[in-house]
Amino acid sequence: SFLTLTNLFLLFIIKCCVRGYIRSGEKMGSRGERRMHMMLGHLRDNGAGEKRGLKVSETSAVRKVKMETDDGKVLETYLDGDALVAGDLAKVNIVSLDPGLANTAIGKSGISFIDGEAGRLTYRGYPIEVLAEKSTFLEVAFLLLNGELPNRDQFVHFQDKVMSHTYVHQDLTNLIRNFRYDAHPMGMFVSAMAALGTFYPDANPALQGAEVLVNDKALRDKQVFRILGKAPTIAACAYRHRIGRPYNSPNPGSRTNPWGPHAYASSFLTMLDRFDIEGDYKPHPKLARALDVLFILHAEHGLNCSTAAVRHISSARTDPYTCISGAAGALYGPFHGGANEAVLRMLERIGDKANVPAFLERVKNREEKLMGFGHRVYKNFDPRSRILKSYAYEVFDLVGYQPLIEVAKELERVALQDPFFVKRKLYPNVDFYSGLIYRSLGFPTDFFPVLFALPRVVGWLAHWVESLETKGAKIMRPKQVYTGSPVRQYVPMAERWGEAPLTVNYPTGTAASRRREISFQHPHN
Repeated sequence: SFLTLTNLFLLFIIKCCVRGYIRSGEKMGSRGERRMHMMLGHLRDNGAGEKRGLKVSETSAVRKVKMETDDGKVLETYLDGDALVAGDLAKVNIVSLDPGLANTAIGKSGISFIDGEAGRLTYRGYPIEVLAEKSTFLEVAFLLLNGELPNRDQFVHFQDKVMSHTYVHQDLTNLIRNFRYDAHPMGMFVSAMAALGTFYPDANPALQGAEVLVNDKALRDKQVFRILGKAPTIAACAYRHRIGRPYNSPNPGSRTNPWGPHAYASSFLTMLDRFDIEGDYKPHPKLARALDVLFILHAEHGLNCSTAAVRHISSARTDPYTCISGAAGALYGPFHGGANEAVLRMLERIGDKANVPAFLERVKNREEKLMGFGHRVYKNFDPRSRILKSYAYEVFDLVGYQPLIEVAKELERVALQDPFFVKRKLYPNVDFYSGLIYRSLGFPTDFFPVLFALPRVVGWLAHWVESLETKGAKIMRPKQVYTGSPVRQYVPMAERWGEAPLTVNYPTGTAASRRREISFQHPHN
């Protein structure tokens, strides 16, 4: 049965972890070892191995595992690092079931690393704290894409290429103008990014050959410059569209770098806020720096939902514009890109800092959710939240405090002193502070996902490039565990009346539709 196979596979994995979790000659820590032995003992007490006819044994080396099924099939395989090669399970007719891919690696990557237990995040080996303090977004973008920090000449060339591609075709701005006045900015961003690909048929593998971007690095790099350059312009057009103002053209600057060290963020803020009569408008440098740091912190975060979508779509050799649009579509979902918006909704419900203790009691009783605390990956402080906290108060000092900020400060203070939340390692994450900063800067809540997507574009592109450069990469084709009906005989429609009717609840439509239905039911029709 399916449950039998699932427990069989679980026993196999646990056995491998207990016997084989040795790296560089060091044994697994006592805490983890006790946990593994406890789990393995639980399965043994329930007769898991005997019921399934499975025997798992260590052979020759700690990295080699052997597996035998009750029908005599034997599988010998090696662990790849700390990972079991799931494809080898097919040799004994077993698949791994992992909803949400919580413990499944779909590939190898050298772009970023997250140590959830220690609360660490690195980009290409550099700690995020160091990059946020000493670097700029475009320098970090170069690092993520190329694997190394640029020298001066490389950085100037890279910045010039990105900033000179900020202009978009007039037909694209006309497309954005045709959206409804109240269209969601993220919907506009997703659609415009997909449409952008139609302007560059030379970079579409569906038209030029599947390997065109694999074999031509110069052409591949040009698409990176185009997407990085035009993404903030599209985002700014979406913002201006929502507030009913004409779109601003970008001012990419020159080699003399009139925007200062934070060119990308400064140019974006200028496109958002400049009036036509303000030709020399420039944003406040501290605001530009704060946004630049936000962009650095959101640039990359491993194979999350949207980044995995890039890898998935790219595996079909789809053009990069469609890949980025698909990733932005994944980010649009409230479980992914809407977390900082949920924080603000929560703070609005609390209303006043005097209501914080009562709210936290409702959280303990599972009557409310505490948004902006904890993380699926981090079991410690989110390192990005520590960085944002200092910049948050710098922004507040410039643009002023809002009532929600006082609520947030009190919520953080009380929660971090409460053993209930400390024991569960529920610390503020990056969404807790980013939403407050965006609100203080005057961004509407529905623009938050766009502000998340804009810097994440570089992380998506880095994974797109890495996927194209991976030798032997295959198109994504996950397995499924079928739970439907067995093979059935077709019954002609005239003979189906004796079966139980299938209830389908169709939407009733608008009031106008119901008015028409009632009219059609009258005898005179």
